[in-house]
Amino acid sequence: MIKAITKGIEISVETLYVARQSNPRESHYFFMYEIIIENKNDFSMQLLRRHWNIFDSNGEYRVVEGEGVVGEIPVIEPGEKYTYNSGCNLCTEMGKMSGFYTMKRLIDEREIDVTIPEFYLITPGKLN
Repeated sequence: MIKAITKGIEISVETLYVARQSNPRESHYFFMYEIIIENKNDFSMQLLRRHWNIFDSNGEYRVVEGEGVVGEIPVIEPGEKYTYNSGCNLCTEMGKMSGFYTMKRLIDEREIDVTIPEFYLITPGKLN
């Protein structure tokens, strides 16, 4: 599991290659990832937006931005965690993702960017 803390928000990431939703002959590799967002502050935070940088090992790069995550704009109370699952398609057996969440401190309405640590998407056995 990959972890990073930014301004009292801990982001943890776990990845999984999903063979049944992949088709290597068609250069289609599907990965799931689980994100855990933990609020270690003593005030509530709301996740407003996401920004993803997605790199495929063939040199392709794309940006995905949008409101909230998986259709939600969650408020995370002090000491609480918010967990969600999502997925990413790649054209090759390896890639990586990183980015940030824009979150709002509900105590003073200030917006901050919280780092999503870089993590790798790799099919089983690729690095052997």
